[in-house]
Amino acid sequence: MNDDVTTTSSTVAAQELRQFIERFERLEAEKKDIADAQKEVMAEAKGRGYDTKVMRKVIALRKRDADDIAEEEAVLEMYKAALGM
Repeated sequence: MNDDVTTTSSTVAAQELRQFIERFERLEAEKKDIADAQKEVMAEAKGRGYDTKVMRKVIALRKRDADDIAEEEAVLEMYKAALGM
């Protein structure tokens, strides 16, 4: 009877493992679809004359805290001034 419990536990563990892997694989597929959609948006923007490199910088800045951005810009200006730029 103990072998039945072990076999059942192994089967349940294998099923659970398969579910985790399949969920992860579905998420990977969704992530790829989203990345493809993002590329399409940037290609469309580029086709309309926008600078996608700058757009990506703006997107990155929008994710950050305003105080962090201000501090970084102040340091950047200080470094540029020190180098005569």
